Amino acid sequence: MTGTAPAPFTADDYRARRERAARTAADAGLAGLLVAPGPDLVWLTGYAPTAETERLTLLVLVPGRDPVLVVPALEAPDAAKAAGAPGLTLRDWTDGKDPYAATATLLDASGRFGISDNAWAMHLLALQHALPDTSYASLTDALPMLRAVKDAAELELLAAAGAAADATFEEIRKVPFGGRHESDVAGDLADLLRDFGHSQVDFTIVASGPNGANPHHEVGDRLIERGDMVVLDFGGLKDGYGSDTSRTVHVGEPTDEERRVHDLVREAQEAGYRAVRPGVACQEVDRAARAVIADAGYGEYFIHRTGHGIGVTTHEPPYMIEGEEQPLVPGMCFSVEPGVYLPGRFGVRIEDIVTVTEAGGRRLNDTTREMVIVD
Repeated sequence: MTGTAPAPFTADDYRARRERAARTAADAGLAGLLVAPGPDLVWLTGYAPTAETERLTLLVLVPGRDPVLVVPALEAPDAAKAAGAPGLTLRDWTDGKDPYAATATLLDASGRFGISDNAWAMHLLALQHALPDTSYASLTDALPMLRAVKDAAELELLAAAGAAADATFEEIRKVPFGGRHESDVAGDLADLLRDFGHSQVDFTIVASGPNGANPHHEVGDRLIERGDMVVLDFGGLKDGYGSDTSRTVHVGEPTDEERRVHDLVREAQEAGYRAVRPGVACQEVDRAARAVIADAGYGEYFIHRTGHGIGVTTHEPPYMIEGEEQPLVPGMCFSVEPGVYLPGRFGVRIEDIVTVTEAGGRRLNDTTREMVIVD
């Protein structure tokens, strides 16, 4: 059920990303980028250390210089095998030596650097001690759009992840809901995501009845009952790229009000999707979806942003939220997921991943957005 494996990224792919990142850093007035283990390091080098360690591993990208990966000597052989390693200089260090002194020689002693959000405080503080005139900014603040625009190969991977999530929904709608625990259905979702090729399941929200009014409900042992609205929100990573979709189903026939609210959210989701086109500010997607819900009198029950970016992580910039004036660019991918949450009663959310094209937007999720009745 997993299909054909995609072609792996090449050393040239990683080299192009690093060159773009260095140019972007220079344009932002930074002296360079310091990238710790995590999503950015994988995206820029293909290297993911096998275990979290206190030993310093750091990619140093300085405009106009060759990129350097500072790495513990005992992990250097693994780093050298990474797909992006051919374009890197590896500088290894051994236990008992000072890795910060070695790293300091690569940096402008008075420069301002972007650094990974997840870099350890002990590493940053040690670098500041070695170079007291340097300053630092988190990559999310300094270069929020670093990974936002996907290339053609990345878009294929995101589309494949979306198709796998769609296949998961088509199967989950066939299973019994009534009389089962939320956790049982969540387990089915996780199994199906893996069956359809996901290597990592990040979340499987199954929020039934009044639990649906909590957008980030933690799956529990509540028995799903006939007459319940059930919000399903699930996703993870397939071949290194994310999926994230939400559909709201109903156990048995819904009431007129439940249908009305579901139709309202569907209309809002469509309005948000239709607002997607190059040059439009991210906040306009939020405004378009939110206006539909507010005009119907449910504005106070739409309590989260309309969307978030997705790529090598399931949540990343850009964000579809009021105040975000970043213009949409072809290749950006993000969720469009309005919702209505009625405390103590039920909730509805409908979510697709959308990519920006030259002509507008393209959905990467294609399952029905009409209300689905389940047993």
